[in-house]
Amino acid sequence: MSTTGRPWTGRRLHFVGVGGSGMSGYARAAHALGASVSGSDRADSFYLRRLRQGGVLDAAIGHDAANLPAGRDVEVIYSSAVPAENPERAAARERGLAERPRADLLGELTALKRTIAVAGAHGKTTTSAMIAHALLQLGADPGWLIGSPIGANLENSHWGGGEWLVVEADESDRSMLSLSVEIAVLTNIELDHHATFRSLAELREAYGQFLALAARAIVVWDRPDLLALTRRVVRIESDAPLSPTRPAHAATEPRESIEIARYDVPSPSLRPDGCDFQWRGRRVSIGVTGAHNALNAAAALEAVRLAGFDGAGALVGFRGAGRRFQRLGSSAGGAVVIDDYAHHPTEVAATLQAARALERDRVIAVFQPHLYSRTAMLEKEFGAALALADATVVLDVYPARERAEEHPGVSGLLLARSAAERSEGRPVYWLPTFDTAQHVLEGMLGPEDVCVVMGAGDVEELARRLVDGSSVEGLS
Repeated sequence: MSTTGRPWTGRRLHFVGVGGSGMSGYARAAHALGASVSGSDRADSFYLRRLRQGGVLDAAIGHDAANLPAGRDVEVIYSSAVPAENPERAAARERGLAERPRADLLGELTALKRTIAVAGAHGKTTTSAMIAHALLQLGADPGWLIGSPIGANLENSHWGGGEWLVVEADESDRSMLSLSVEIAVLTNIELDHHATFRSLAELREAYGQFLALAARAIVVWDRPDLLALTRRVVRIESDAPLSPTRPAHAATEPRESIEIARYDVPSPSLRPDGCDFQWRGRRVSIGVTGAHNALNAAAALEAVRLAGFDGAGALVGFRGAGRRFQRLGSSAGGAVVIDDYAHHPTEVAATLQAARALERDRVIAVFQPHLYSRTAMLEKEFGAALALADATVVLDVYPARERAEEHPGVSGLLLARSAAERSEGRPVYWLPTFDTAQHVLEGMLGPEDVCVVMGAGDVEELARRLVDGSSVEGLS
């Protein structure tokens, strides 16, 4: 099922919102397949710079109808964060161009290779990166489309020469339901995207639909609520209609033949530089700490096993995906600075617990809330998670696709107050801006501290400023 040559030669794709962690990966894959690619985003970013340096495309900064290439054969691919009134999307409709959501293109890409897709509220980026890392170490030359660089100077995407493709299956816009999947991985279920799913029951139904796409095997955390979804999948009649995106070869396989691989890691041994655990009677060592990462690794190893490889020793050199408990360096005062993508209370708590394994005197949490809606909905839960730190700094909300005027009274101050109520006298600071936070943190952090900077927005900039002492203007 592996592809050869450049089958998309002659196609012209324009990506609106190409600077995102997902869209930039799709553009890189399309370029590798021979397509002519262009794109735009509202501001420059790490991913745009990497696309430029790699010769993939030089994106336009700012959205404008003039960014669209001439011709009637251009396909416009847009991010789920790009609204219909975007000038480039509007111009595409006026010109009668094909206007397609990113999920459509991802469905095409996953149909070209045997695909391992990883879904779940938490851990899917790291688990996907672990699978890709292991397959690389085992000589499989996989492709991957993952929402972060996977370490060792590797990009967030790559179109390998081998037959396997590893992708993140994103529930936030239901794009996980557009994939062709051979092996489906489900790490956990928790309601996070309240604008997409009205209830946990609706979310569970969507995950059940995702698992039903699996042509051959399902990997799932050994928990009753997750296993219940797999039983529903296996009971589907073998002659039931196939999803349009399900691989054609799946039609010859009865649903009862799907293998269900359960995993769990009840007692990992945590070290400052990693952890050890038992998997199928063997000792596994990984280079990232945290009980949640041991679970991620077990899921990855099951997926790799189902793909036909023995990966028990393939994760020793894995040092983490970008922005997933990523050690950036030390502050001026000698504190270890960790950058992490955690943006949900469960993730925040897991990240702070992992920081304890670094065996420093204090864990300092710095948190940038992501989305006004999530901040308001999970105010108490965030407060409880942040209260696990010895001191907490809360920044203002990163709005992403939302607007402050539509959420009156919602700011990071809500979470600062919530954390203070639960911190039992430990200090909590409300410092809305990076400049103020940097000034306070530089005076606070000492050699026996670990400073964990968390959020799904642009808070990585603050983390890097703490390491190199630069200001916003000094960042490249």
